[in-house]
Amino acid sequence: MEGGSLWHEFETDLPAADVWEVYGSLALGQLVPQLLPQVLSKVELVEGDGGAGTVLLVTFPPAGASEPRSYKEKFNVVDDEKYIKEAETVEGGFLDLGFRKYVVRFEVVGKEDGTSVIRSTVEYEVDAEHAKNASLVSTEAVASIAEAITKHIKEQKKSPEQTPE
Repeated sequence: MEGGSLWHEFETDLPAADVWEVYGSLALGQLVPQLLPQVLSKVELVEGDGGAGTVLLVTFPPAGASEPRSYKEKFNVVDDEKYIKEAETVEGGFLDLGFRKYVVRFEVVGKEDGTSVIRSTVEYEVDAEHAKNASLVSTEAVASIAEAITKHIKEQKKSPEQTPE
């Protein structure tokens, strides 16, 4: 058994509460396919309301024939006070490649100056016969998501809905 973790931090000038409004809700799964269709093509709610226990079916865009096309993930933790969301792959995806565990944790950390950091961690365990597949684990997708979501939030704040006077 081989395991490990990778992490990525993205600094943003947005307040943590604004970032968590997206990361802590089902909006993240709706926005990623819109903003980054090359990362995820579709995210569907299987069960739950966005809190712990929620299950999503995540579909990748078409790529190589040998790669898994989709996976189900379950939210194990959604902490609206500490701004932490943890999602574990429960079916398909990396599990089809010999992984025993694949967990993504998003943590939005507020800083004293009103800015925040999006800390994304990927934890995994892979069985010995598939150990070479550990090289497939990357933070590239979570880094792209942090950047795209931050940009989206800024655009939404810049152009609030016009109200008639």
